[in-house]
Amino acid sequence: MRSNLGIMKILNLKKRGCFLLKLLCLVVLVLIFCEFLVYYVVIFQCHWPEVKIEAHRSSKQSSASVLKAMFLSDTHLLGEIKGHWLDKLRREWQMERAFQTALSLLEPDIVFILGDVFDEGKWSFSEAWADDVRRFQKMFRHPVCTELMVVVGNHDIGFHYEMTTYKLKRFAKVFNFTSGKLITRKGVNFVMVNSVALEGDGCTVCSRAEAKLMKLSHKLNCSQQHYPLYRRNDAECAGEDSALPEEKNIPFKEKYDVLSREASQKLLWWFHPRLILSGHTHSACEVLHNGKIPEISVPSFSWRNRNNPSFIMGSITPTDFSLYKCFLPLESRVVTIYCIAGALLGVLILAHLQLLNPPFYFAQHLIRKHKAV
Repeated sequence: MRSNLGIMKILNLKKRGCFLLKLLCLVVLVLIFCEFLVYYVVIFQCHWPEVKIEAHRSSKQSSASVLKAMFLSDTHLLGEIKGHWLDKLRREWQMERAFQTALSLLEPDIVFILGDVFDEGKWSFSEAWADDVRRFQKMFRHPVCTELMVVVGNHDIGFHYEMTTYKLKRFAKVFNFTSGKLITRKGVNFVMVNSVALEGDGCTVCSRAEAKLMKLSHKLNCSQQHYPLYRRNDAECAGEDSALPEEKNIPFKEKYDVLSREASQKLLWWFHPRLILSGHTHSACEVLHNGKIPEISVPSFSWRNRNNPSFIMGSITPTDFSLYKCFLPLESRVVTIYCIAGALLGVLILAHLQLLNPPFYFAQHLIRKHKAV
């Protein structure tokens, strides 16, 4: 009798252990998919756009002559003042996995981040700044074959009235950034603009920035900056990642939401760029300046600012360019997967403990009977 009881206990323990192992496998599989594989599934669908190339070049020469550039914006790494540890963990993991997956699958030649790298750079003291930089360098690590260029934004050094030489210098020291910096890769010229300094009030930083831009004006092909050029609002912006309908007709404030009319005209007159890329608004927009110069506002790269973040992929030559938008996984979709998995987990546990209502068992009996037939 005792031996039978012992056998029953062992069988029950084995059954319980097997059930717990199944639950653990389910949890691990969901975690692996939502935290790793989903980025590969989504970004794998993205591709480099085709661009016109010179007819006399071979296919190998043509491929080598095209610059593959990736543009993202407004990562807003949280700081010690406003950043909750859970919010930091979730958003920064999302951006790290998205960035590392994109590098692995797409292998860009160069990556540009168009400002607002940090959320609290304008406030942070030395120790907090150093911690933010350390986290950024871990998240956006990259191989030697890929360059990373970073443009300054208002959250990195403050708006014009908060901007100081000290903040500019510490940003420049980490990211090797100066306003009006010229970068030439494969015959394509990029000018990185400190749009915060284009206030037009003659301040020391502003005067230096404008003077350097004027010297470089004859060499510009493409321009990257944080603030968009002047536009009234986002009313003409379209696409699933543009501003919300109720926000599109809200007038933009010059020198806060967009550059002033004067600064915008200066940039267009000085450089006559063939392409302008900007960030700041966290939403997508494409506008034409003077009827021929396209400006692309790149949406935020972080789930903290939007449910459907994205980045721009550009195939660029000295004479032409082509752009493609690559979306990241939807945060709402990942949350839905977790909710479904959690509900399934709950049902399995209740079924194992036989705590479900009789209708469930009646339905289960019918299913088994149907399978048997």
